[in-house]
Amino acid sequence: MPVVEGDPTTSRSRLSLPPQADLVPTGLIPLFCRVIRPVFFAMIQAVPPLHRPIHSDSDTDEWQIAMKRAIRSQRELRRRLGLPEAPDADAAERFPTFVPLEMLARIRPGDANDPILRQVLADERETDQQPGFTADPVGDLDASVAGGLIHKYHGRALLVTHGACAVHCRYCFRREFPYSETGSRRENWKPALESIRSDGTIEEVLLSGGDPLTLTDASLDRLVTSLEEIAHVRRLRLHTRLPIAIPQRITENLVARLTESRLVTWVVIHCNHAQEIDSAVTRATDRMINAGLPVLNQSVLLAGVNDHADTLVELSKALVDRRIQPYYLHQLDRVQGSAHFLVPEQRGHELVEEMRRRLPGYAVPQYVAEHAGAANKTPLG
Repeated sequence: MPVVEGDPTTSRSRLSLPPQADLVPTGLIPLFCRVIRPVFFAMIQAVPPLHRPIHSDSDTDEWQIAMKRAIRSQRELRRRLGLPEAPDADAAERFPTFVPLEMLARIRPGDANDPILRQVLADERETDQQPGFTADPVGDLDASVAGGLIHKYHGRALLVTHGACAVHCRYCFRREFPYSETGSRRENWKPALESIRSDGTIEEVLLSGGDPLTLTDASLDRLVTSLEEIAHVRRLRLHTRLPIAIPQRITENLVARLTESRLVTWVVIHCNHAQEIDSAVTRATDRMINAGLPVLNQSVLLAGVNDHADTLVELSKALVDRRIQPYYLHQLDRVQGSAHFLVPEQRGHELVEEMRRRLPGYAVPQYVAEHAGAANKTPLG
């Protein structure tokens, strides 16, 4: 047990004081216990604290506990949902399973076609080699500069903070990314920061991963502080799945740190289906938006998940009803192991046209693709 200042159970032994009877006349002890002590403690409790913490330690730790409790095998995922075993699909676990219980709770048990489940359930087709599907489909490695820094586009650079994420999506375009080789696992950002500092054209820094919000508050604070010290950096963008996967990560302390920054901060979340949005997610996004943080959403067009007009319209409505701006609808990045998620581009055009007919313009995301070596995202319609 830690030593607490002023605690008589610890201070006596530390200071080697004599017994109480040797210090206080015996006759005063009953008077103190009966009259003076209650009044004394009532006076202490009436004095307001100098600083009332924003939240308890348990609030800070809750998201980290959620990370530790996450499901880490396909066998356990299937067992929890009452699905039959699939040994052939389990062979795809070269890309590890990671599903937080918060997302599991939104999946319909026994339904192998559930749109959230399909994003995290391994498929035996992941082991097939398909032409045109590669380990680095968007050219991250060719654009890498130093220490996880990727510089593709004029005026902005992306920092792969580290490899941890709150959920392992089977279509993830960085599922083959060599985090350890790029220095993105050790929180050693000095080379990246030096590169940003030396390039005065960089006005905006994107924090990605993995997921930047799997960093602890202290680590994230150190990184943001370092970026704030670079005079030509004006904007900060966080790309994160945490508000969807583990919404309790969005604590008041985190939001306060981001809103107090001199950097104009934008948050880009990743949600593919309206079923991913529950009351906890809404509270998390409300907390950011009410504090003044703009929140955008990007989705990926995925076969068997959201490749129907009704589904995409419902998602956009759910987002704008929560003041979240639909930003991008991405054509699938062709990372190896994800071919079964591919929706033909022509079908994507048809879906976006239907969205335009049924939604106001601000609720229709930009349909885009990312091509290795291109100077910007490629609009598709």
